[in-house]
Amino acid sequence: MANTGLEMFSWELRDQEPSVASCTLHGSSALHQTPAFIMVQTNETAILYCEARTFPANTRIYWLRQRRAPSKDSHYEFLAFWDPGKGTVYDEELKRKLIVSRDLTRTLLNLIRVEPADSGFYVCATIGSTLLSFGKGTQLDVVDVLPTTAQPTTKSTPKKRVCRISNPVTRKGMPCGPLTLGLLVAGMLVLLVSLGVALHLYRLRRRARLRFMKQFYK
Repeated sequence: MANTGLEMFSWELRDQEPSVASCTLHGSSALHQTPAFIMVQTNETAILYCEARTFPANTRIYWLRQRRAPSKDSHYEFLAFWDPGKGTVYDEELKRKLIVSRDLTRTLLNLIRVEPADSGFYVCATIGSTLLSFGKGTQLDVVDVLPTTAQPTTKSTPKKRVCRISNPVTRKGMPCGPLTLGLLVAGMLVLLVSLGVALHLYRLRRRARLRFMKQFYK
């Protein structure tokens, strides 16, 4: 029973025309598969979606996996399929890690507690009377640590000193503003000039007194 699903998939292929049974897998617009790429951390759950847009509601949906990079010589392994009458049939060795469910027109593949070995290319497929259709595939990468995006470094600008103006009702003293600062500077300049004039006058008086004393004692 371990390969029941795979045998059913193989028998359905054998029942088709030779051109269908021997064809290689290529993406089809009839099955809309999302996402195209997903990166999941180890032990988390990955969810893949497959929507059958132009197929009847009773269409059987298969899920396949390819561990190697896609090529014409690639080997796909059977995972599970959903059937409206039989429900979900899983590969016996993988059933503990898979949950296939139905959401309106979409079939969901849930991979539980993923490991790096689960990385690969996943596709959903259907088998019609004369046509093999499948989604465009989802590349799943399982990593131990998700990459982080480096935050852009911002150049620090010096903080400007802000002169805070208090409430006019509660403030004490003179308000802080350009006019007040200008008046303070002007006052200091006047004080310095006055001090300089006073010193100059003091020197003149002293010189005059010394000159008078010299003339008096001659």
